[in-house]
Amino acid sequence: MIRIFIVFWVAMIAALPAAAQIKIEEVTSAGGIKAWLVNEPSIPFIAMQVAFKGGTSLDLPEKSGATNLMVGLLEEGAGDMDAAAFRRASESLAANFGFSPRRDAVTISAQILKSNANEALALLRKAIVEPAFNEPAINRVRAQVIAGIESDLKDPQAIAGQALNEIAFAGHAYSLPNDGTLETVAALTRDDLVAAHRAVMSKDHLVVSVVGDVTAAELGPMLDALLGDLPETGAALPPKVAFSAGGGTTVVEFPSPQSVALWAQPTEVNLDHPDFMPIFVMNHILGGGGFGSRLTDEVREKRGLTYGVYSYIAWLGATEYIGGSVASANGTIGEAIDVVAAEWKRMAEGGVTAAELDKAKKYMTGSYALRFDGNAKIARVMTSMQLDGFKPDYINTRNDRLNAVTVEDVARVAKKHLQPDGLRFVVVGQPEGVSSTD
Repeated sequence: MIRIFIVFWVAMIAALPAAAQIKIEEVTSAGGIKAWLVNEPSIPFIAMQVAFKGGTSLDLPEKSGATNLMVGLLEEGAGDMDAAAFRRASESLAANFGFSPRRDAVTISAQILKSNANEALALLRKAIVEPAFNEPAINRVRAQVIAGIESDLKDPQAIAGQALNEIAFAGHAYSLPNDGTLETVAALTRDDLVAAHRAVMSKDHLVVSVVGDVTAAELGPMLDALLGDLPETGAALPPKVAFSAGGGTTVVEFPSPQSVALWAQPTEVNLDHPDFMPIFVMNHILGGGGFGSRLTDEVREKRGLTYGVYSYIAWLGATEYIGGSVASANGTIGEAIDVVAAEWKRMAEGGVTAAELDKAKKYMTGSYALRFDGNAKIARVMTSMQLDGFKPDYINTRNDRLNAVTVEDVARVAKKHLQPDGLRFVVVGQPEGVSSTD
């Protein structure tokens, strides 16, 4: 499934506030564990994010869903504690832990008090290093996962995302569903979960971000105590893969009063590419900026074809592509697709106006501070920066880079990178007047 959180994360990164507000220290523990730290002593509270590169993309095809199920079990018992004992222990410490499997990373969040930080991190260590994987918990969480998969099989958006992934990334880990299939999840054993844990959660996959009332000198021993017992290496990360769907339309028949259409095209612009910032701004104007974007104006406001339409740039660990989504009644989805394609072409051939660019800059530089109103949010952004390969000084240069984008820059990258004839549409529903082209 195409995960829009990718766009969300990159949008957050590109919207990072001015350096004057955030000073990142790079910390290395005595045991060699690295972390980014923002020391904020005003509140006796620490927010931590631990991420392991690879995520669900490390699943073997026949074990699809193993990482997702494994992560769901991390707080369902650890060491000699069952799920109830683990929850009672975390509540007694006023600690809040979160565990999330993503396509390219497993992320673990912790919000703890300074006064009992060592005890809280010792508890978290059990979940990370010593998960119990008890059979009753496995069966309970497996049932929850299967219920989610069954729900996705009835969701046109999920069906379209999986269909697009299978077309674009055939034979690659990105073609597999994050949560697995009914068959693979039902067949997973405890040994499979132990293997998934060993593949993902290793020191060479680690990324750590910390914000709060902790100094670099205090943080080093905490990192070693929390993560020092992990294995040095895990499974190899998935190889690079190109989005290879090609232009055309794929229709997936599904009984529904409306159709969902996803579309995408490949791009060579990754986060290190010199066109990164111009294309990021271009996408905001095209469809990434919500109300006021061209797609929303043309598809929703002028023609009333949809409630929501958007475009995004997906920067994944192993690939990049530009895509979008729209839903419309079966009788009007064809017109909505035509308008999307026309706007793609208009952007590629004409770029943007000075007024559009000025409006985008004001929004993108004026609204970002609202996204960073807490330690946990800042820790999440720093983690995404590390996963995506940004340097800490990106914060110092981001606004200048964005404000340096010109109308000519946007026109150049739109002409170079947008492929109106290379769009692959996947339509799920009973679209009238829309048929598969291959």
